[in-house]
Amino acid sequence: MSGQHAHAHAQVNSGSKGSETHKHKEKHKEHRHKEHKKEKEREKLKHSNSDHKDPSEKKLRDKEKLKHSNGSSEKPREKRREEKVQPSHVETPKKEKENGFVRERSPSALKSEPKEDNGFYPSPQYLKASKREYEDGGFEYRSKKIKSEHDKKAKKRKQEHEDYEEEEDIKPKKKTRDQKATQGKKIKKEEEKWKWWEEERSTDGSKWRFLEHQGPVFAAPYETVPDKIRFYYDGKPMKLKPPAEEVATFFAKMLDHEYTTKDIFRKNFFKDWRKEMTSEEKSKLSDLNKCDFGEMSEYFKAQSEARKQMSKEQKQVGPPPPALPRTKRRCVFISLCARLQKLKEENERLLQEYGFCIMDNHKERIGNFRIEPPGLFRGRGDHPKMGMLKRRIRPEDIIINCSKDSKQPKPPPGTKWKEVRHDNKVTWLASWTENIQGSIKYIMLNPSSRIKGEKDWQKYETARRLKKCVDRLRTQYRDDWKSKEMRIRQRAVALYFIDKLALRAGNEKEEGETADTVGCCSLRVEHIKLYPKMEEQEYVVEFDFLGKDSIRYYNKIPVEKRVFKNLQLFLENKQPEDDLFDRLNTSILNKHLQELMDGLTAKVFRTYNASITLQQQLKELACPDDSLPAKVLSYNRANRAVAILCNHQRAPPKTFEKSMQNLQTKIDEKQNQLSAARKQLKSAKAEHKASHDEKSRKVLEVKRKAVQRIEEQLMKLQVQATDREENKQIALGTSKLNYLDPRISVAWCKKWDVPIEKIYNKTQREKFAWAIDMAEKDFEF
Repeated sequence: MSGQHAHAHAQVNSGSKGSETHKHKEKHKEHRHKEHKKEKEREKLKHSNSDHKDPSEKKLRDKEKLKHSNGSSEKPREKRREEKVQPSHVETPKKEKENGFVRERSPSALKSEPKEDNGFYPSPQYLKASKREYEDGGFEYRSKKIKSEHDKKAKKRKQEHEDYEEEEDIKPKKKTRDQKATQGKKIKKEEEKWKWWEEERSTDGSKWRFLEHQGPVFAAPYETVPDKIRFYYDGKPMKLKPPAEEVATFFAKMLDHEYTTKDIFRKNFFKDWRKEMTSEEKSKLSDLNKCDFGEMSEYFKAQSEARKQMSKEQKQVGPPPPALPRTKRRCVFISLCARLQKLKEENERLLQEYGFCIMDNHKERIGNFRIEPPGLFRGRGDHPKMGMLKRRIRPEDIIINCSKDSKQPKPPPGTKWKEVRHDNKVTWLASWTENIQGSIKYIMLNPSSRIKGEKDWQKYETARRLKKCVDRLRTQYRDDWKSKEMRIRQRAVALYFIDKLALRAGNEKEEGETADTVGCCSLRVEHIKLYPKMEEQEYVVEFDFLGKDSIRYYNKIPVEKRVFKNLQLFLENKQPEDDLFDRLNTSILNKHLQELMDGLTAKVFRTYNASITLQQQLKELACPDDSLPAKVLSYNRANRAVAILCNHQRAPPKTFEKSMQNLQTKIDEKQNQLSAARKQLKSAKAEHKASHDEKSRKVLEVKRKAVQRIEEQLMKLQVQATDREENKQIALGTSKLNYLDPRISVAWCKKWDVPIEKIYNKTQREKFAWAIDMAEKDFEF
């Protein structure tokens, strides 16, 4: 290099000025041409991210070598970043691997450039050298002006390339080694997942052989409100003792809720509140209407808003607003990150310590390891016990269940457990009795655990067995409609309703203990009306009652003539409050069903009808030519048919109208985009028709793909709007999780190439891992 440059330098000094200018122009021209080629090659490499070098680059490099070997005096003075050729007297260049590529570097380049050990390209700013200096015998050449012009052109070419990529569907980039390693870990983790469904099941009735856990996490102790937050009685401030103050805060937190306006709620609350007061407080506080919880309510509203904001920040920690000074923004950001990190670490610590157990040498996730804090009971509908105080659960209330040879969980210091059991016939880890209704609460394993999965699998297998003999059972209960015994007739009609309408069986309850909810066996005369003819239909029965969770069941259904005649018979000489099936209850019905089929209960009929309805609906609605969003819509419609059958209703979400408005805005914007894209496509067609060249053909293809993509996006938004509108009062999740055999959904997804993620979220996929693994596309319920 030094010999040629010295010769060139001598020519510059001795030659004429005109000759020098001419040579510089020629060299500048060659420089721009070759740099343009190089830039194109680099952009191509950057976007393809290939593991092999581009053949054109190799060709270019070979050409340069050939020129050099021929002793060409046209070799440019400027050193290029990608040039690998060095004179023979220079030592062998070193090799360096970056992002899967091997690139050669001269010793001088290694000295001048910083080391890059991370396996990725250096930043663009670093790659663009500010000055390119070549010194030889005092001559220094700097192509500053040409570099600037070249950068502008390169930037323009890059922008055009990116714009083109936005319109065209490009192949996904190949994964880097780090991404492959991460994916490998995930795959390994999935492979290590316990496939319990492939093992033999226990036949002795035991649920586990070894069980060890750390017990529950108790609610945090009560912290008194600040002194400046005061409670008022009859217009005067009054300081309450912590037990009474804690119960007062429960009411203050619900002050804006409809519950606090109901007489039964206020009556029950005040009665239980007085039990927590001192004698002095009882003597002063005699009327709830004179109590002012306003300041407390405002305080907790502020706390709630702060927590909501924290939740949003937790979901996406972004930098503080740019309006803040730089230093202050940095401080705010660091403080926020520190708080979030501390909270995350504490939650993770509790999860790792209390959120898992060891069952039969496998680590299983616990579902609800935190005990519910104290508060006011709400209930559903007009529950007679609403407003009563749910007391704080203490270690002395807890029964622990674990294996004898395990390390027993330790209670908090200074306390003890109510009892420690070693019962492997049950699946719960801890239990206690709540004080409102005297029901037993349990800490159980996560839905994705073996025990829960086996229970689900068994439930759906029982429903599948019912499918084989359901015709025989239906024939039998139809024959029983004509029985001479009234109890058999009532049982047969009730079973008909449970089968046809998927009604719950219903359970007997003590008077006044719970809300007035009923099932099929506990229906009263007031809950049905008979119409010999209605709206051109004969023998119509109108149902109107409150079902589970005080959800209203209202339905008009035509029935068979024999059923209608029997109902008329059951209603004779009865008052509205009398039982419709006065010679039947749930126990009698289930005992009869057990005789018909092992494991059969009224609930199995509900599971069977839900699953078979889904399978039939999917066969009717699915179309192979549908797009993915249309197939998902068909699935949701099939699911909705089941939810309607099972009366899984919900109140429309509070944000429904706003979310629909936002969705409609997106649809309108997308329609405008589509209109503009179609105009551009029309213009591109006209231009191509006129010129018929390659450039116009490529533009036309890009515009055509853009229209197609926007049409797909618009259809997806419209399907989403339809789906939301149809489901605003239907709860799809209940039937999907509890009544539909997941193997039906998995088989449908595999058959129609629908990603399982479109039907089940991550939690649901973990719950139904057994079904996803075992169900094939030809599965039939």
